[in-house]
Amino acid sequence: MSRKEVRIGGFGGQGIILAGFILGKAVAIYEKKEAVQTQSYGPEARGGSCLADVIISDEDINYPMGTVPDVLVLMSQDAFNENHDKIADDAILIVDEDLVDASAFRKKNKVFKAPATRIAEELGKKIVANIVMLGFLAAVADVVSHDAMKKAILDSVPKGTEDLNLEAFEKGYEHGKNSVAN
Repeated sequence: MSRKEVRIGGFGGQGIILAGFILGKAVAIYEKKEAVQTQSYGPEARGGSCLADVIISDEDINYPMGTVPDVLVLMSQDAFNENHDKIADDAILIVDEDLVDASAFRKKNKVFKAPATRIAEELGKKIVANIVMLGFLAAVADVVSHDAMKKAILDSVPKGTEDLNLEAFEKGYEHGKNSVAN
C-alpha cells in the first residue's frame, strides 16, 4: 500500500468522527504508517451530514484532504446519496444495510452490506454501530489490521465501555470475514 483514502460518512450522533479518529490512530500509532484524518459536518449537533476522511500512506502525505476514496463506508442514506459516485473504480463500498438503500449504485465496485446498526442494537447499545462498522472495515478492506484497530479502540472509548466496544468490534469483524468468504 502506498496511499489509501478511506471516507466514512453518516449523520451526526453516529460516531462517524470518532470512527475516523480511531482508524487514523490505529494505522499511525500501532502500524507506524503515515495518516491524516480530516472531518466535516453540518451545523446541526445531531442528525446533520458528517464525514471523516482518513488518508493512510507508507510515505509522507503531502496533501491532507481526501479526493477519491479507495474505501467508502456509508452509514446513512444522505451520505450514500452525496458520496457513492465519488469513489475510485477499484474501490470498496461498505454500507449499513439497514440504513442505506444502495440499489442506485451502478458502478462495478465491490459492495459489502453490513448490519452494523442491527448488531449494535442486539448488543443493547445502538451507539456502538460505528465500532461494529470498524470491525467490518478491518475484515474486508486491506487498510488496517485487526490488532491495531483493537488497540486503538481500547485507547479511544470511554472508560467502563471497553468490553461493550470490543464485543461490537469483534462482531463486526466476524461478520466481515463471513462476507468475504461468501
